[in-house]
Amino acid sequence: MGKCAFVFPGQGAQYTGMGKDFYETFDRAKEVFAIADKVSGMSMEELIFQENENLNITRYTQVAMLTVELAILRALQEKGISSSVNAGLSLGEYAALAASGVLSVHDALELVFKRGAIMQEAVPQGGGMVAVLGLADNLVESICEKTEEAVSVANYNCPGQTVISGEWKAVQKAAAAMQEAGARRCIQLNVSGPFHSALMQEAGKKLAAELERVKIGEIRTPYVTNVTAEYVTDKEQVKGLLERQISSPVRWQQSVRRMVADGVDTFIEIGPKKTLTGFLKKIAPQAVGHHVETVEDLEKLLELSEAEKR
Repeated sequence: MGKCAFVFPGQGAQYTGMGKDFYETFDRAKEVFAIADKVSGMSMEELIFQENENLNITRYTQVAMLTVELAILRALQEKGISSSVNAGLSLGEYAALAASGVLSVHDALELVFKRGAIMQEAVPQGGGMVAVLGLADNLVESICEKTEEAVSVANYNCPGQTVISGEWKAVQKAAAAMQEAGARRCIQLNVSGPFHSALMQEAGKKLAAELERVKIGEIRTPYVTNVTAEYVTDKEQVKGLLERQISSPVRWQQSVRRMVADGVDTFIEIGPKKTLTGFLKKIAPQAVGHHVETVEDLEKLLELSEAEKR
């Protein structure tokens, strides 16, 4: 493998049973679950491994996703797989911060548990999100700007795929205009609010109060933030960026391009499903994408790594 990035998915990739084989195979993975149990006051094994409605509720989804991502990360680290840079999409950025040494596992889990609750509670009435497929970013931006009510780009996922967010009336109006402008599809997302829009600024302020109590460590491995799609070099910027992240667009497409421009040619997606690996094929088809969701995926990656060393 060449210059490698660890990347972590966000909310929406969760499913019952995710990460179970890592929990059963690696003691260090099981330790992450124990920390999450303590932080949340609930059983992560029940939340994640048993069928229940809570797994798809923002308040619980975020800490469940992060628990699994950090459990898998610890297994990779135990096997000697490391990265040159880290990044994550939305809540996945907290896993990237832990991988970079900026947040402890405990603090990352505690923050995300509180973040999920804050985002759940701070949701203004009547907000929503729509994925826009097959329309250029500049056209999406232009239509959002021309829509009178509050709507804006929430995610730049990959070429031809953006997400808009805001007041539901405005989102619907903008989506209709985007279809008229040539969008292939506009899909309403099953989310509980207008995430990554200006309507979430109050939630950002509440998160900032929680961040005040957290110790930010040195940036041992570089990471790229969603907010600017740039490397963060000053740890004093971290808290402000995390506050802004809730109401700012996720610049994932730009983040991947920034890493590729810096020489990253291999991306390892850590966590459920292959969302980011799919995005990578459209953003930087020349890059190599791996995905670690199961112990079998990890074993294949280790075999590949050993073969390249020979």
